[in-house]
Amino acid sequence: MNQKNRYKVKPSLINPNADNSARRLMAYLCDMYGTKMLTGQQIGVVSIPELEIIKRETGFYPAVCGYDFMNYSPSRTERGTIGQDTDLALDWWKDGGIVTFCWHWNAPKDLIDLPPDRSWGSGFYTKATTFDIEKAMNDTASEDYQLIIRDIDVIAEELKRLQQAGVPVLWRPLHEASGGWFWWGAKGPEPCIQLWKLMYERLTQMHQLNNLIWVWNGQHKDWYPGDEFVDIIGEDIYPPERDYSSQLSRFQQALSYTETNKIIALSENGTLPDPDEMIKDNALWLWNCTWYGTFLFEKIEDNLVYAERYTEGEMLRKIYNHSLTITRDQLPDLTTYPLPNL
Repeated sequence: MNQKNRYKVKPSLINPNADNSARRLMAYLCDMYGTKMLTGQQIGVVSIPELEIIKRETGFYPAVCGYDFMNYSPSRTERGTIGQDTDLALDWWKDGGIVTFCWHWNAPKDLIDLPPDRSWGSGFYTKATTFDIEKAMNDTASEDYQLIIRDIDVIAEELKRLQQAGVPVLWRPLHEASGGWFWWGAKGPEPCIQLWKLMYERLTQMHQLNNLIWVWNGQHKDWYPGDEFVDIIGEDIYPPERDYSSQLSRFQQALSYTETNKIIALSENGTLPDPDEMIKDNALWLWNCTWYGTFLFEKIEDNLVYAERYTEGEMLRKIYNHSLTITRDQLPDLTTYPLPNL
């Protein structure tokens, strides 16, 4: 790949029927790629102090906020969970931020439910379920396959709420599949790629969800479903504490998945990279999304305070005030951003 042109990405989307909200966001992302990094933060599905702690520490909100459809999974809602992330994401968009969603998809059935580490609440982990993705995908008449369809359809209803409100979504399902620790990656690449394609076709064709930008996060070339099924490539990286390097090797790894120029994002991180190191190494992740909880805060007595363990406060402030980075207040109005000329 021509290193000079690696950041030139056409703002076209894999869904030919992508709506104007998704097209405007993709145009903006392509315009920024290689020149800026959008700051980002995942919020916790139980407690959500992360955004206010970042604002308190830096004076700014992140440009991107990460949400999770975990508690909308049917095998969780039937046990009493109540999802709130769709509503939070709607508010975030209204306030001028960019929305990204992952889905810690509790297995549709066959949860082991043996606390503490194999409880139903951990049902997205391979260790906490006997649900067999390979068996399900090989028999479309089976109950297991139909339950997969049921679960996708449930999440489609949440995505429709976002679409109806004009919210484009950086959609990152089936994340970290190659690690094998999630049930969708437990049987190797082929069943997972089948599931990715099924989800794409079900959401875009049957449910006509045209507000999605598809962020693939499989983390290994063998798991790549093909350029026609991927808009953006994400890497999840958890470096050692206070390791502020650019993560150049992982950036280059992500570039190697395809010969086609695709945007590369740091879709999850623990410690944040130093923007100066990113510039020096020419490893310009388009956005980061720091994971929630102890990666950002700790509880001292009754107070939630910024945790210095992974990224020191001084470095966090440097990042949020750096010329390379974009915070929420620096985003354009994405409802009127120029549509791309393709």
